[in-house]
Amino acid sequence: MKQLRLKVLAGLFLVAGILSWGGARLWDAVGTLPSVPLAAPIVLAVIAVVLTATALSIRARLKAQRERRPGAKGVEPLMAARAVVFGQASALVAALVAGLYGGVGVFLLGSLDVPARRDQALYAAAAVVAAFAVIAAALFLERVCKLPEDDDKGHAPAT
Repeated sequence: MKQLRLKVLAGLFLVAGILSWGGARLWDAVGTLPSVPLAAPIVLAVIAVVLTATALSIRARLKAQRERRPGAKGVEPLMAARAVVFGQASALVAALVAGLYGGVGVFLLGSLDVPARRDQALYAAAAVVAAFAVIAAALFLERVCKLPEDDDKGHAPAT
């Protein structure tokens, strides 16, 4: 399984941000811009908490297993792989969502004097912050589940 690349996440964020900024300008010119839901930052924050809790749980179980504590519950490789895939998928979607709400938020900066638009800009900013929290939690989970590097690379096997 390949690691997440920050360049890919940054690229998704930028492309989605530019497209959503342009879309928000166009949509506002044609009609009323859809509102940023208050639930967006809340849902993203819950996902970040779930990813962080999963990473902390796996890390504690791996530490107990390394220390050979009696009754230590091991980590199933398939469960760890599923957690990493969930984290990677969450990070990719969070990068897109952060770009989407970031672009809308940048568009809304031009009309902060309108109270409704100011609230929408705050919701968008909160969603971007929560999406970055999801990305950070996913990267932490990926780091926790990473297998240690093989120290014997390039050396002849002992006979």
